[in-house]
Amino acid sequence: MTATILLVDDEKNARNNIGSYLESQGYEVLLAADLETARQHLNAQEADIVLLDVRLPDGYGPDLLSETAQHPNRPPIIMITAYGNIDMAVEAMKNGAHDFIQKPIKFERLEQSIERAQDIVEMRGELNHFRKMQREELNSIVINSDEMKEVFSKAQRAAQRSTSVLITGETGTGKEVLARAIHRMSPRSDKPFIDINCAAVQNTMLESELFGHEAGAFTGAQKRKRGLMEVADEGILFLDEISSMSADMQAKVLRALEEKSFRRVGSTSSIHVDVQILAASNKDLTEMIEKGTFREDLYYRLKVLNLEIPPLREHVEDIPALAGHFIKKNNPQMGLNIEGMTPETLELLKGYDWPGNIRELRNVVERAMIFCDDAVIDVQHLPAEIRN
Repeated sequence: MTATILLVDDEKNARNNIGSYLESQGYEVLLAADLETARQHLNAQEADIVLLDVRLPDGYGPDLLSETAQHPNRPPIIMITAYGNIDMAVEAMKNGAHDFIQKPIKFERLEQSIERAQDIVEMRGELNHFRKMQREELNSIVINSDEMKEVFSKAQRAAQRSTSVLITGETGTGKEVLARAIHRMSPRSDKPFIDINCAAVQNTMLESELFGHEAGAFTGAQKRKRGLMEVADEGILFLDEISSMSADMQAKVLRALEEKSFRRVGSTSSIHVDVQILAASNKDLTEMIEKGTFREDLYYRLKVLNLEIPPLREHVEDIPALAGHFIKKNNPQMGLNIEGMTPETLELLKGYDWPGNIRELRNVVERAMIFCDDAVIDVQHLPAEIRN
């Protein structure tokens, strides 16, 4: 990333010297001799980082901090001055200044400050991209059928109440997509969404992953590690494939949920958290309870609300919209411009049993797009098991 830096200084020599140095380091530089010009650049959102002098001909530089405090994407502002004092620096930092540098400026010190500011800009960009992906994920949920409308209606209620949710359904029905949609619709949407596939982590390591550990807690634990439950504080923790969790871990998770606190491995101190728990399973947990492999008390603690996602074969009326969504999503990624599917193709898709559910449909659509040289996907582009 090449950052654009707005340099606001009424001294022409300072603007030229600092500006020339920044350009030599590969930055794009905008120059302003007063606050009015600086405001114009900021309102046009042209700057990634601001270098702002304190004393300017049309006002007091730090006033720009309070003026832009409510801007959603205010760039990091580095104050520069020849008249600095501790009180001024403290006040500027309180009002949101990224840094405070005194003249004469040492370029090495300036570069360090700019690099830290650039890290902030890049993290904001990544966060905005992540939120955009979340919105697209939410829009990808097809709710044309009565079955999916009912599931989504319950999910909206769960999102607003921050209650524990157990999401069940066959493999490939979209349990994680629904969990992320709950996060997006909830008051916790600007807080972390942390997911863990319990089946993918060895039971001996799952406690450390969820609760963290102290340095020296076990062989290889060289430093303290925060667990996912701690990282998810004020957000949502999604426990996928919770049916694979051992009885010992089930007891520890139950206690953490009931007490809203836990201890890192190797610690005696409790850590209190505010976390909404979403769990998912593709197995029948009631059968596992009868067999003694899943705790009944944990089941009911998770199942404050149960969202049962139906298999795709039970809501085939959603297939045309789902297929259209996958085509639209894949077109730019695959460099194609496929417009849709023929009616005959859609009828074949509706008549298939879909043992892999929506995940299988997604893969079938992608495969068909690879072999399609026309504007629409036709029957011959489908795999043999669906054509037959």
